[in-house]
Amino acid sequence: MKFSLKSTAFAMALPLVFSGVALANDRGSEAEAQAMVVKAVALVKSAGPEKAYKAFTEHPDGAFKDRDLYIFAYDFDGNCLAQGANAKMVGKNLIALKDIDGNTFIKGMIEMVQSKKKGWYGPYKFNNAETKTIEQKKSYCEQGAGNTMLCVGTYLAAK
Repeated sequence: MKFSLKSTAFAMALPLVFSGVALANDRGSEAEAQAMVVKAVALVKSAGPEKAYKAFTEHPDGAFKDRDLYIFAYDFDGNCLAQGANAKMVGKNLIALKDIDGNTFIKGMIEMVQSKKKGWYGPYKFNNAETKTIEQKKSYCEQGAGNTMLCVGTYLAAK
């Protein structure tokens, strides 16, 4: 069997190509983020906010935590009601929380939901718990029960 420089280079590049595909598959998509919010809004309506928020934060069946996707919920005053990546945030008022660029992103999400009822907010910068780095993120949010919002963020691919 004869190997050329071209075939050797191709064989060496294959693992790099597939590792990029694997990394992309480790991240949730915009469509998956939006679908998770729709499912979360339905749970709030069917089970009530208290049970739903507990499920979002503790995610016992994994329905509201998938790779880097998770539900977070806030009331319109900025109080964290549920947080699927960091339960320690629940109960804290984070309306003034700023990203490293000074963007008050929780306040921005709330204002967007108050005016449009649902939509995408971002980009803003946030710590990715999976990679332990600050990355650009945008979040899909919908109004929940009363003056609340439910969101799922997705990290933007590095360019």
